[in-house]
Amino acid sequence: MNPPTVSQSAETNSPALMESPFLKALVQQIRANDSYGTFRSWSDELLLKPYVVSKAQKREISVDGDVDPITKGRILAFYRAIAHRIEAETGQLCQVVVDLSHEGFGWALIFCGRLLPVTRTLRDAQRFGFDSLEKLAAEGDKLTQSGVEYIKRFPEVARI
Repeated sequence: MNPPTVSQSAETNSPALMESPFLKALVQQIRANDSYGTFRSWSDELLLKPYVVSKAQKREISVDGDVDPITKGRILAFYRAIAHRIEAETGQLCQVVVDLSHEGFGWALIFCGRLLPVTRTLRDAQRFGFDSLEKLAAEGDKLTQSGVEYIKRFPEVARI
């Protein structure tokens, strides 16, 4: 039996979901890092597909080895999309730092001036992913709103 194709899986995604500002920002970040134009003809759903990892798929991924560069890039694009959304809502420049050990442990930091509006501890980065696009969008929106609230609460620190 053949696995579902991209077009079949795209039918299960609502068009409204693909209009999510966070998912659009994430697709933009993925395409921005495509220096050879490989993703030029790929649909947005296909670009976001690696972010959807079921619990069964996560169990199959070994955490014994190093985090592969593709997964590191996926994590970086996720947090850069959050930074992009925070910039769009606050007008403040944000930068992203992802520090991962070879074992998959580390930090993801988004800073704005001297303020750290988003800090996340990363564990088992080899298994980075979400159960669905809805959960991906929800987590991105949650972290974005949290960062925006911090910047609005401490605007003088964010401007420095």
